[in-house]
Amino acid sequence: MPFANFAGAQTNAGARVYPSGAKVALSIAGDLYATLEPRFQRTLNPQTIEMAQTGTPMIGSTQSQGCFRRQVFVTQGFIDLLNHIAHAKAIDEVEPGYFREYVSELALSGDESAPPAPRRLDDPKYWTDSIMNKQASLFNQMVSMTVAVNLSHHYLDHYAKYASQMPGGKIEPINNFIDAKEWEASVRCATENSLDCALATEGAKTLFDCIDQMSRRPAWAAYIVPPSVNIKKLDHELWRYEHDFFHGAPQQGRPALGG
Repeated sequence: MPFANFAGAQTNAGARVYPSGAKVALSIAGDLYATLEPRFQRTLNPQTIEMAQTGTPMIGSTQSQGCFRRQVFVTQGFIDLLNHIAHAKAIDEVEPGYFREYVSELALSGDESAPPAPRRLDDPKYWTDSIMNKQASLFNQMVSMTVAVNLSHHYLDHYAKYASQMPGGKIEPINNFIDAKEWEASVRCATENSLDCALATEGAKTLFDCIDQMSRRPAWAAYIVPPSVNIKKLDHELWRYEHDFFHGAPQQGRPALGG
């Protein structure tokens, strides 16, 4: 699949464009890389994200054949999805019930097609400065957590362990293979990495809660969380990791490579 970088994420609402697009995601990924310890940086390509122009939401750890290119693969559809979830949550603060309505629409979306944008998104009242500031904050936090988790799959050796199980070298959800302890280690590493970049966990909780509230999880949900994860427990763990980070508790999520 050819790769390309994109400056922004288009909405399905007229000519409006989110300021929080792929360019922002690339910048956040660069910050995540810069704050990692050198021993972890050595396992990664400094250009941490490869972008692909497809509407299907996908994110995953990847490595190009025959060269040292351990990166995170992200599709434009994934950027669009995060923008829409963040926007729906921001609107919900002034119009309660809007977020749950959008979650229901996402649960009905197809597995291979691009998820729908929230309804009535062309209404100017949903694009006020206060709503869009909240939207951008949530988007940044969602990008940080999801990219940081996939970076951790490289330096914690999860990708090396499971890559051979992904058919034909395709980008498959590694969450279908990792065990509970590996997932927990990745989440803790990603949380600490994100907090090092001054990006808190509210956006990640919003994203995880969106998936938890779905009556049916589309296939793209597996790129974000393992199917069996207890999301209410995950939310509590995120709170605990953030509490420990700001209260000086030892950071235990970054073990030595290989064990």
